[in-house]
Parts: sequence; C-alpha cells; structure tokens
Amino acid sequence: MNYDALLAPAAKAMRPSGIRKFFDLAADMPDCISLGVGEPDFKTPWSVRDAGIRSLELGRTRYTANAGLKALRTEISAYFDRRFGLHYRPEDEIVVTVGGSEAIDLAIRALVQPGDEVIIPEPCFVCYEPITQLTGGVAVHVATRQEEDFRLTPEALRAAITPKTKLLILPYPNNPTGGVMEEGDLEKIAEVLRGTDVMVLSDEIYSELTYGLARHTSIASLPGMWERTVVINGFSKSYAMTGWRLGYAAGPAPLIKVMTKIHQSCIMSAPTTSQYAAIVALRQCDDQIEMMRDEYNRRRRFVVKALNEMGLTCFEPRGAFYVFPCLESTGLTSEEFCELLLAEKHVAIVPGGAFGDSGEGYARISYAYSVEHLAEAMKRIRAFLQEHGWL
Repeated sequence: MNYDALLAPAAKAMRPSGIRKFFDLAADMPDCISLGVGEPDFKTPWSVRDAGIRSLELGRTRYTANAGLKALRTEISAYFDRRFGLHYRPEDEIVVTVGGSEAIDLAIRALVQPGDEVIIPEPCFVCYEPITQLTGGVAVHVATRQEEDFRLTPEALRAAITPKTKLLILPYPNNPTGGVMEEGDLEKIAEVLRGTDVMVLSDEIYSELTYGLARHTSIASLPGMWERTVVINGFSKSYAMTGWRLGYAAGPAPLIKVMTKIHQSCIMSAPTTSQYAAIVALRQCDDQIEMMRDEYNRRRRFVVKALNEMGLTCFEPRGAFYVFPCLESTGLTSEEFCELLLAEKHVAIVPGGAFGDSGEGYARISYAYSVEHLAEAMKRIRAFLQEHGWL
C-alpha cells in the first residue's frame, strides 16, 4: 500500500507537539525534573472524587444526553453568571465536551470553511493551527511581544483582518506566556470587531488562575460581543481534573446546535462519571479554586524572582501557571538551550518555538509543581548557566 498517497495531506502536514517531545525525553531520565507539562500537581478535590465514585456505585454508567447532563449544564450556566456575569441557557447554549480541546475543535469545525482565515495570536497553545488546517482554513499568525506583555493589540488585529477572516482565537490567560487581557484591553479588541462578521473563540481554560487586583473578564461580557463569541472552558486546570477529560463551550444557540451535532457524530457524549463529579466541583469547590490559586501565586513569585536573578529575564505573568523567560543572553536557540539543559542537568522545559515562530528565543516553564521541586530545578538551571559562563 502506498500510504504516502493514501493519507490526507492536511493530516500529514500536522506538526507533532513540541511539548510532548520533551515530556517523552524526560520520561527516560529517572532523576529528571520536568517543568514541561501544564498539569496541576494537586489532586482532584476529595468531594469531587467521591461524587465520581458514588455515581459508579449507583450504576450511573449509561450515555448522557449529547449536550451533557442537564444538571451539569445548569450548574455551568450558574457558574458563568456567578463568576463572570455571563448568561447562557442550559437548554441550548451550552455543550459539554471531552476536555476543552474537543470544544475548540468543535467550534473551529462548525465555523471554518476551506479558504476562511483564522487569526491566531502567538505564542499560543499548539492545537489551534492544526485544527484550522484540517478544516481547510488558513491560519493567520499575529505575533505578540514581551514589551506589550504579550497582549494582542488592536492595531495588530486590525492589520490582520481581511475579507476572508472568519474567526479570531483569543487565548487569554495565555499558555505559554502567562499574559492576560484585562477589560480595557478587551474593549479595544471589541471595538475593532464590532461591525464585522468575525467570530471570536475565547479560550478561557485558565480564567480562574489570574493574579492581581483585576479578576478575569470574558470578552463575551462586553457590549455587542456575546452574539459573536463562543467561550471555551473546562475543569482540568481550575479543579485539577486533567484526567477526567471534561470541558464545555457556551455561545449562541445556532452555533452550539451545530457544534453539538458534530459532537454527537464523533463522540456521542462526554464521560458520564466525569459529569457527575463536575456537578459537585461547580457546587462546592469555589474555595478549592482560591486555595490552589494562592499556592500558584506563591510559586509564580518564587520562579520569576529566581529567573530574573539569573539573567533569564521574564515579564511578570499575570495568568495561568507558566513563566516565559527570554534566552537571548545565552546566544542559543530555544531548542538548543532546552536540549542542552535536559542533557546536562536533567531539567525539562519547553522551547518557545513549540508555540509558534514568535516564541523563538524563549522557553516555557510550568510552576504547577511543589516549591521544593521548583527550588531544585532553579538550582540546576543556575548551575547550568554558571558552567557555560552565562551568569
């Protein structure tokens, strides 16, 4: 069989994840400290685990409605209202998905046709471009800069919009930079979009993990933006539920209807046990979010201070659980730096180029690990820099 001829060109052209490459290399080093994976080190709150166990004991093992349990969609609706002042009907404006990643996939496939342009600010999470390409869409990359705290500026957005633009990806709080868009920043973006036919995919998976006086604002809450925005969120980051694989999308009913049809054909429904557990997470675990955020904030300050003292300067991240230090002082590419650090000091971090061309010259370091774990990693990185004469 000539598989090269049989396989779809768009699928063959997909880049493998630069994150997973270093994760896999680190797995073969028993003494390696991996700061490469964006996964909370906290266990899922016990009340949530108990709810999942209880659902199994009660034999709740059948399919749910395609859009998810009505009780869960009702709790998601209440959560949006309570935390962000957003209003979505549980009946037809929310769909529960297999992680936030499936929700992103559904939204892009529901909206993007061959030739449509999708604006993607970068550095950014790795999935947006491959999914766009699989639909036949065209990814239009817009670089963000450290000097502007990696925010998307209205000038850059305006310059990227063409008659073919269908969708703007708005990935804030940002993975990998930790950058945020505050309400004033979002209002400037909204002003550019009003009067156009451009939709917004607002990936808010880190919405609960912001640090500072201003809490997260969703662009969907701004005047004239609700009807053109699909909000993506989930349980992985805020509730330490990565392995439960549960996310959701909320938006205008016509869009959610089409997304649910795709979901119905490809997935049927999200895991039943996870849905029952998530109901309890939304009802009972606001205090757990606060506890985890406070601990991430402590780690954030520790890592930023340590890196800046080493000369690996980074702006102060205000969201998610990543720092994005600049490596230019070493004279190495991001890939070279990370490979050499892994080989010599057994510390795994992710080269910035894995998150788009504008990430070159940086690296992503996750602080979703214990302070003891982080302290040892910082010690090894400092020694690495000293031995090469960069400190």
